This record gives sequence, C-alpha cells and structure tokens, in this order.
Amino acid sequence: MTKFRSPVRLALLTALSLLLFTVEGAFPPPVPIPGVKLGLANVVTVWTLYHGTAAQTALVLASRVLLSALFSGGASALLFSACGGALCLLGMLPLRRVVPKKRMWLTSAAGGMLHNIGQLGAAVFAAGSDALWSYLPFLLVAGLICGSLTGAAAAALSARLERVLGAAQARPE
Repeated sequence: MTKFRSPVRLALLTALSLLLFTVEGAFPPPVPIPGVKLGLANVVTVWTLYHGTAAQTALVLASRVLLSALFSGGASALLFSACGGALCLLGMLPLRRVVPKKRMWLTSAAGGMLHNIGQLGAAVFAAGSDALWSYLPFLLVAGLICGSLTGAAAAALSARLERVLGAAQARPE
C-alpha cells in the first residue's frame, strides 16, 4: 500500500472527486428513483482506499463531502452525504484487508449499499418517519449495482496506472 507523501496528491484526488461529482450532477439520474445516482466521485474514494492509508481516504472523502455540499448549497445534502460516506468508509476499511485490489469492485459494492443505508438513516432521522425504511430494498439494489460499477472503474484505473507508472519507472533516464 502506497502512502502519499505529499498533501498536493491528496488535494489533487479531492479535486478529481469534486470534478466527477460535478460532472455527474450535470446529467439526469440513471434511473427514476429519487436519491439513486452512480456515485462517480466514489471511484476516487475506492482508489484511494486501496492506494493510501485509512486517514488519507477519510480526508479525501470528508473534503469532497464538505466542498460538494458547499458548492451545491445544501445543508441536507451535507447530512445525507456525511452519514452515507461515513458508514460506507467504516464498512470498506476492513474489507480492503481481505478483498484483493483486483477485486476492489466487491468492496465498492458493499460500500455502495452501506452508503445508501447511511443516507436513508439520515433521511429517517430528518423526516422523523420510520416509513422511509420501506425504500431500503430499492436502495440496496441500486447501491450494489452502482457500487459495483464505480468499483470496476476504480479497478480499471488502478490497473492502468500501474501499467503506465511501471513502464515509466522501467524506462532508463
């Protein structure tokens, strides 16, 4: 596992995740179910999870959540994203120890489902209605599918970067 030595790298990862968050927000949701989105910014989170430390991953995730809520102007978005992101990260951290890098999509799938559970828990708290839990099966399926897709993208990015960086390091200067 690589430990990033430079805060600039963490800032670049945060900026990339914010860019993906912004790009995704420019398109209509993939399905007409409220709250369901691909979560493209999580490609960066999953990649960082496998290539950095737990603290670095938490820092990139927290920075993205705070800045995206600031940019989108939603206090409720901050609550939902923070709860979803925290539960997702807490679940993915132990999984990265047992799920190999080439199968990081499995960790991401679990993270997608946990993210939706965290967001739904925040919605139940905010609305004061347990009836919202009936929405959970739909969100679990969406989290599984979207988490798998973003995890597959993170795995492909990881493999590509390893090939490119490995080739660059093998080249004589």
